[in-house]
Amino acid sequence: MPRSEKTARRLVVDGRTFLWSLHHVHDAVGNGRYHGCCEILVIRLFTARGRLHILFRSGPDRLVPDGYVMPSGAVGTANGPLLNLHEPGTARAFLDEALSKCWRPDDPLTEELDGWRLFDTVATRRADKRAE
Repeated sequence: MPRSEKTARRLVVDGRTFLWSLHHVHDAVGNGRYHGCCEILVIRLFTARGRLHILFRSGPDRLVPDGYVMPSGAVGTANGPLLNLHEPGTARAFLDEALSKCWRPDDPLTEELDGWRLFDTVATRRADKRAE
């Protein structure tokens, strides 16, 4: 039986349980039309109210799923690697990078980070992990 896309997944890191999910949104431009795609990786500490939204907006040389060419959850750069945001290892790598950038998971507020600022470091980390 396939997983429900709406159900958050568990990720245990150093004895703490995090929940993560992936969402896809479009920017409304009016008259029922939309422009641009955005993948949002949402992470939160199980016991906390606050959330971290890691945003991957489409743009020049930035690839996000658009329903035609890219599969769900794939983000990448035109001349670089692709990452699958559905993979637990990728979610973990983004969580680790956000924590290193001083994200406080117990903060009750929702924080947004530009995923592209973390992308190169996470892509390198994932490539190194696969090479092991």
